[in-house]
Amino acid sequence: MTSVEAAPERAPGRSIRRAALLSGVLIAGGTGLGFVRDLVMAHLFGASGDTDAFLVAWTIPETVSPLLIEDAMALVMVPAVTRLLGDRGGIRPLVSSALPRLAAWLAAVTVLTVLTAPWLVRALAPGLAEPGPAVRCVRLTALTVLTFGVAGFMSATLRAHHRFGPPAAIYLAYNAGILAMLTLCASTLGVTAAALGVACGGLFMVAVQTPAFITCVRSVPKALPNLPLGAATAAAKAAAVPALELAAIAPIVVYTVVRQAQVFVERFLGAGLAEGSISCLNYAQKVAQVPMVLSLLVVTVTFPRLARSSASGDTDRVRRRVEADLVIVSGVVLVAAAYLIAFAPAIVALLFEHGRFTPDDAHRTALILRVYTLGLWGQAMVGVAARAFFARGRPMWEPARALAVGLAVTVLVGAAGVGFAGTLALAAANAAGITVSAVLMLAAVRARVAPLALGPVAADIAKVLAAAAGACGVGLLVADALGGRVAPLVLLAAGGGAVASVFAAALAAFGRGRLAHSDREPQGGRP
Repeated sequence: MTSVEAAPERAPGRSIRRAALLSGVLIAGGTGLGFVRDLVMAHLFGASGDTDAFLVAWTIPETVSPLLIEDAMALVMVPAVTRLLGDRGGIRPLVSSALPRLAAWLAAVTVLTVLTAPWLVRALAPGLAEPGPAVRCVRLTALTVLTFGVAGFMSATLRAHHRFGPPAAIYLAYNAGILAMLTLCASTLGVTAAALGVACGGLFMVAVQTPAFITCVRSVPKALPNLPLGAATAAAKAAAVPALELAAIAPIVVYTVVRQAQVFVERFLGAGLAEGSISCLNYAQKVAQVPMVLSLLVVTVTFPRLARSSASGDTDRVRRRVEADLVIVSGVVLVAAAYLIAFAPAIVALLFEHGRFTPDDAHRTALILRVYTLGLWGQAMVGVAARAFFARGRPMWEPARALAVGLAVTVLVGAAGVGFAGTLALAAANAAGITVSAVLMLAAVRARVAPLALGPVAADIAKVLAAAAGACGVGLLVADALGGRVAPLVLLAAGGGAVASVFAAALAAFGRGRLAHSDREPQGGRP
């Protein structure tokens, strides 16, 4: 093969690496600001009744974010827009018809949420001692129903055009809005300033994407590279009509709501515990989610290509893409889990133990973090499997069913254990439920989407798990040897180096498997 012939095959891999790098930098920036936001919240308000009240209101953006930005909207819109890119009319007809209707519906839901805020608070957290602050915060955070919906529509459209920068910047803008309001208004408004910041942050999400979105809507579409000749226009016409109909959206909406319902269960059962319990759960969950979000970067970047492969009926390409994603994501999330388990007390102390956040609050949060971390692999696998299902462009209910079974496990374990184990039982219930869902979803992917070679994939993941377990053991030894003798930042840096080195060495000894090809886009044709 000549170098000219080889170049096109290398280009997709380079494109993925560039997009993943850009997305990673921007998402890391947004995550960093999110940590600053949480640190400021902990410093100003600690883990108290005030923060519990805000977190009840925070349930609204937490719910609409996966529904309208991260999962449902993206899983519907990216395949639809990807297919429309093969039509000369482009996406303008879809935008002009769907966006105004979407905004009108979301505005109506926003108004309804504002009006029913007192009843909503009682339903979400019946054990809350003082509901007044929560009601005020709910009425402000309700605005995210509209702003997140518009931002999610823009984000999905841009990703389908392979414009990953502005969508990756939305949480930078969002957290900047929250921090601005906390800085300006916390002394006069108290915790309500955080809710006001959430409302402003939603507006910033829309603003940061608007220029690129307008450019994409006006642009002349290019042909779809992975569809057979003559199939692009047919696919575009097929996608233009049914893409946003209820039959296509319903399974994704139900999937997203059921997944978010795990948080509802935690808040509902945790509202009757001691003040600050919901806040400790939230702080631990935010830290635990960081490696999961970063591990899914590759999946986010490759989703448009997965959608095109599904549209063209290339089952073998879909299979190899999903298998690679499963192993790569497992590698990232398991080594991160090893680090979090080993150094949870130091991480929590460094991030949150300031101002009104006491050492007792930090101790409770670190214990919860270690338990939450046990469910990270399940969370990440659910994300990979969901994209494999919804890239097909037609309704499939298997993901929602799998999550419903996992939610039932969460409810049973949480309700049975909260009386004697408190927040630790709720964290364990979360981990157990999502892991059950992940196993069920992977089995369904093999049966309904592509014939995954689960044996080789499981063998690769087992190697990663063994390497992560060894790295975690070394990390615990480092934490025990250096804890209290050096500054937390020095401990975390040394521990990170130790965990990463042991993980890499163990993985090299076991054999990297599919991780050796993690930067390559699976190609069509023969393996």
